[in-house]
Amino acid sequence: MIELMLCQIRELPGDERYTTMRLFRTLIVLVLFASGQMESSAAEILLEKDGDNITVTVDGKLFTRYITKSGTKPVLYPIIGPTGVEMTRGYPIKDASASEKTDHPHHRSLWFTHGEVNEVDFWTEPSEDNPKKHGFGKVVHKKFLQIENGEQPRIVTVNEWLNSKDEKLLTDYRTIGFAADEKRRWIDFDVKLVNEGEEPVKIGDTKEGTFGVRVASWMKVDAEKGGKIINSLGAVNKDAWGKAASWVDYHAPNGDSTVGIAILNHPSSFRFPTYWHVRTYGLFAANPFGVHNFLNSEDEDGSHEIKPGESIVLSYRVLLHQGDEQSGRVPESFVEYAKIDKSPVEEEELVAENPVEEEKAPEESLKDPAGEVEETETLQPIEPAAP
Repeated sequence: MIELMLCQIRELPGDERYTTMRLFRTLIVLVLFASGQMESSAAEILLEKDGDNITVTVDGKLFTRYITKSGTKPVLYPIIGPTGVEMTRGYPIKDASASEKTDHPHHRSLWFTHGEVNEVDFWTEPSEDNPKKHGFGKVVHKKFLQIENGEQPRIVTVNEWLNSKDEKLLTDYRTIGFAADEKRRWIDFDVKLVNEGEEPVKIGDTKEGTFGVRVASWMKVDAEKGGKIINSLGAVNKDAWGKAASWVDYHAPNGDSTVGIAILNHPSSFRFPTYWHVRTYGLFAANPFGVHNFLNSEDEDGSHEIKPGESIVLSYRVLLHQGDEQSGRVPESFVEYAKIDKSPVEEEELVAENPVEEEKAPEESLKDPAGEVEETETLQPIEPAAP
């Protein structure tokens, strides 16, 4: 019966479909509460505009900020886990702590870029000792399409990928959702890369990409404090690099508990299961393009051409959990995540659902939050363990 009703709702026109779906979801939640099949969560998530950025709180305490410009791209920082500890490296968004290394300054907490787009480097950042024949690119936040609180807190943004001549190569529409319960927090990150130009755009085969996290210094395996990488196929630490998997988990002891970050790749995502550029020094990235690097074969080519008017969608969940991958229920969480319907949504429908007034992109003269946060501050996954 429920499936039949969902099918009928999906056939409705855009605005009517969204309104009806919200009412339907609310009704289901009320029924589950009344029947005792669903427990109340104390976590209340609030999204608030903070200058050019968005601050996200859980029960009144900081969870993360969406910073529209840090270096050459938007980022999420800080990212605070369920025990209250920061889960990603602070440098270079703020000064490095005594335990942090200052390598790879383009590794900014959590971000989405790629090392070759029409041979332009969007992954690294310009420096005197890092010349690039085809130059560096930047991902420029243009506006928020949605800032939505309530049952499903989320933001929707539109961003432009510009080369060194400020010519637009791609547009991305990213939907970022936030949720939490007593022991976990998670961020759903869906990004649609669209070619709105008149010429094809080639996303190159390089390991330098794409959806990236730089874990906190205490979590990295190389810190030798108990950090561990494990993927859905059971590959551990260095053996997880370059493998295709439905999820990867990075965890370590912190104080009296163990906490971790898992990145889950949704089955609808482009080239699921993705390859992983995950390193023992702390880089943690999902990359479906760098095939020749990952397979160590010049006969392979993981590049992809997006023709004018076409697009691809990549979908990930960043799960912040207590315990290791088993006690943190990462395999079960992937199964739950995989069931989510990721049916394509057109940009016009996103704007119509909950429009945000158009705003100017951050000016280049604005202070970049490097050094401090601004004051406006087809393999199968492991089966889940039996409960």
